[in-house]
Amino acid sequence: MELYGSYTSPFVRHCRIALLQTKLDCDFIEIDATQSAELSPTKKVPLLIDCELKLTDSTSILTHIYELAGEGFLTDVEEVELYHMTNTVLDACVNLVMLGKFDGITPEKSVYLTRQQKRIESGLAAINDKSFSDALPLTDAETRLAIFLDWALFRNLISLESYPELQKVLDLANTDPMFSETAPKE
Repeated sequence: MELYGSYTSPFVRHCRIALLQTKLDCDFIEIDATQSAELSPTKKVPLLIDCELKLTDSTSILTHIYELAGEGFLTDVEEVELYHMTNTVLDACVNLVMLGKFDGITPEKSVYLTRQQKRIESGLAAINDKSFSDALPLTDAETRLAIFLDWALFRNLISLESYPELQKVLDLANTDPMFSETAPKE
């Protein structure tokens, strides 16, 4: 098995953590945006190749990893909801980063990005109101949330000052050696 991606991608990071957790044998191959556009039909990372199987989305990759390990993934509807709410807010942040980086467009110049910024704020507030684990291990959805929070702070996109429950999730995640080992570094 081969996992292609970047060390800073939150989607790739979740796959790397799952591989560490399951102890499955997989080579990680770092690629950039140009290489991902050549290798992946979706032109993004992560990309997992397992013999003839080619997976291009982190959720399908995570499902495959946990199935190979004989484990469940996203075990109940509340976990599925948290996972997808987190992905919605994460995608909004990715839109802000990419459009700002490649096209110089900011929320001040775009109705669409203003809506994305509001989606981030309302999403963080709604997620902050949820209940979370008090001890490790985190659920798969909590892991996705912690990865997102760490990435968004790394990119200076959010502050957790108004979200004490989210800060607690991130603090707990940072006590997990696998979470720390996969942290993004510029």
